[in-house]
Amino acid sequence: MKAKQKGYYLLSNIKLLDKYERWKKTADKLKLSKEAKQRLNWIIYYYEKSNKNTSLTCRHFGITRSKWYFWINRFNEKKLRTLESKLSSPINKRQKEYTPLQYERIVKLRKKYIRYGKEKILVKYKKAFPNDENISSWKIQCIIKISGIYYNPKKQQKTNAKRKRSQKKKRIKELEKKPKTCYLVCLDSIVRHFNGQKRYIITAIDKYSKIAYARMYKNHSSSCTKDFLIRLNYLLNDKIENIQTDNGTEFEKHFKEVAKELNLNQYYSRVRVPKDNATCERFNRTLQEEFIQLGNFTTDVDIFNKNLTEWLIEYNFHRPHQTLNYLSPIEFNQQFSKVSKGWSSSTCT
Repeated sequence: MKAKQKGYYLLSNIKLLDKYERWKKTADKLKLSKEAKQRLNWIIYYYEKSNKNTSLTCRHFGITRSKWYFWINRFNEKKLRTLESKLSSPINKRQKEYTPLQYERIVKLRKKYIRYGKEKILVKYKKAFPNDENISSWKIQCIIKISGIYYNPKKQQKTNAKRKRSQKKKRIKELEKKPKTCYLVCLDSIVRHFNGQKRYIITAIDKYSKIAYARMYKNHSSSCTKDFLIRLNYLLNDKIENIQTDNGTEFEKHFKEVAKELNLNQYYSRVRVPKDNATCERFNRTLQEEFIQLGNFTTDVDIFNKNLTEWLIEYNFHRPHQTLNYLSPIEFNQQFSKVSKGWSSSTCT
């Protein structure tokens, strides 16, 4: 009888494992987002490993109980798309409500007072048309935007484009931090002037393990940062998940293209907030104090990069780091990563 019970439990466990594997395969076929697949992993862990222990699941993935209950209650194993985030924009959006007569009047005022802002034009409008109470600065702003009447249209066009780009950027504050090697790699650049020449040093450091890499280039284009990112990804065994950069143009165009090819999520530091990338800023200081300022700077890129490679070996394999309890980054990282001494030889290529 006991043997039959053991056989029953064994078969039921196999069926459950097959069920969870089926969920994963279905998620791949449906091409669920990375966030939805992560939520599915929470649920599988909850049933398979935690023995339906909510506290253990929340601690393991670093999520709040309210967040967990929201997704577990929404989960439907027959409809895995329920794990996708829904659009938060309102169904009924506010419409621009102004009459053709108001449009005509405001356009005339705007042309007459081309340097006035919407608030000043509103004052002028109310004085000219005191009976029209159904007007606001927001409506005036909408009409100015649609009519495109600006004192300097080209400059305004650039400003609008810049604002639009900045709205699309994912800021680093949106990323949930995890104590994991290669989960977040921070990048920055150093500009050096010498004998009327400029040289640019691109730097990168792993937020968690402090493994660092740097390389000098003759210019500051996105082609150079593209080359740097390809090398960095190779050295870290294609393990990088997220990267953090500032808002410089060197981290756009070709850099973004290769980041997309490598399936890396790019997050940006906030404008004029150095503490957002404090880890890389500290590495830049260390590189300048312990390498460049000790007589190692030269405008010859090949010689500089060769000497820099030797210093990076010392930094990553032997230099004690206070934040790592006086271990070197590689010593600290040994139990989490397969990075070996062989990586450093590739930095010269």
